[in-house]
Amino acid sequence: MPDSPPDSELRGFERSLPIALLRAREATMRRFKPHVDAHGLTLQQWRVIRALADHGPMDARTVAEKCVILPPSLSRIFRTLEDRGLIAPVKARDARRHTVELTEAGRAIHARMAGRSEAIYREIEEAFGREKMTQLLELLSELRGVAALLQAEQDARREHGAGQEE
Repeated sequence: MPDSPPDSELRGFERSLPIALLRAREATMRRFKPHVDAHGLTLQQWRVIRALADHGPMDARTVAEKCVILPPSLSRIFRTLEDRGLIAPVKARDARRHTVELTEAGRAIHARMAGRSEAIYREIEEAFGREKMTQLLELLSELRGVAALLQAEQDARREHGAGQEE
C-alpha cells in the first residue's frame, strides 16, 4: 500500500522538511567542527563527552538515545574514548548493560572545551535571536514528539494488521 495516493504531487525539494533540517544541521555543525577538531575529537565523540558531563554515568543505550548515535557507531566511539583515557566502564548492577563515565581526563577535556563551545552557541543565538532560538528549540521538540507519536501509531497499525493475517 503506497504512503500517499499516486496522483499526489510531491512538494518541491527546496520545501522538504528533511532537507531543510539537514541543511540547518550541517550549517550549524560547521561552526562547531573546527573547535572539536582542534581537540582531536569527532562531533559524535564530543556529544558523548557532553552527555556524560551533563548526566553522569550512563548505559550505552541511554547514551545512544541522548546523543542520536547508532549502537554500532557508539561501540567504536566508546573504544576510542576508552583508549584515550577519556571514559571508563562502570560496574553496573546489571552486567548486561555497558555503563560508562567520564574519567578525570574526560572531565578535563570537557572543561577545556565547554567555554568555547558555549561562545559558539551564543554567537549563533545572537545572530539568530534569543527569542527565535528558544522558539525553534521548543518547536523542534514538539515536532519530534509529533513524529514519534505518528510512528508509534503506524507501528501499532502494522502490528495489528500482522496479527489479523495469522
